[in-house]
Amino acid sequence: MATTTDARDADIARAAAAIADPSRARVLQALLEGRALPASVLATEAGVSASTVSGHLAKLLEAGVVRVEPHGRHRYYRLTGPAVGEALEALARIAPPLPVTSLRQSTHAHALRRARTCYDHVAGALGVALMAALLERGVLEGGDGRFHLEATESDRLSAPGNDTTYRLTDPGRAELAAFGVDADGLPARRPLIRYCVDWTEQRHHLAGALGAALTDRLFALDWIRHGSRRRVIHLTDGGRTGLERTFGIVVDA
Repeated sequence: MATTTDARDADIARAAAAIADPSRARVLQALLEGRALPASVLATEAGVSASTVSGHLAKLLEAGVVRVEPHGRHRYYRLTGPAVGEALEALARIAPPLPVTSLRQSTHAHALRRARTCYDHVAGALGVALMAALLERGVLEGGDGRFHLEATESDRLSAPGNDTTYRLTDPGRAELAAFGVDADGLPARRPLIRYCVDWTEQRHHLAGALGAALTDRLFALDWIRHGSRRRVIHLTDGGRTGLERTFGIVVDA
């Protein structure tokens, strides 16, 4: 994919063509959790054979939207970075919904709204609740966590935000360190604090290196777990208690 931020110079059609196939779209959706998955799992997610998914993966690699990581005799695939996840989230916002033909599909859609991954950070109702709590506690400052349509300059629903500049406060840095997230030790190659406008909640959820680190910590504590369906995450009983005691987040059972 082009590295320039100027859409006039980017080969948008090439990237769009790579995503346009339904099977490839399902492969990319399966990778939106930020994990690396083998071709066999991606074939199951896409509903195609192993030989067919290999062809799809070759096209996605050529377009630069996925990368491959060899581990011994096996090859694992993941999105090339957060920008791909952000683009897919934006497309999900403008795309017509797939028809719901079963209770299972309806349950999956509801679970995505409650808590899901947006590349490598928490989104959905849980994601915006976490962002709101960090602002209320003074861990972050600079905005109110809301998408103000009437005042927006460049922000759009289901896209990385730019209109608001959030900052980590000194007390917030100490509070996160006590929680097990060392903001000073996060990789400098990635912005510490970014936010996305959540497409289901129409509010901000935390992204960037800090959003990813907080999400990793929630998984490590077993406060959240990956669901059986793609991108869905579930809050555990321990997580419900821990979030309330640590950040004052009350989540309905």
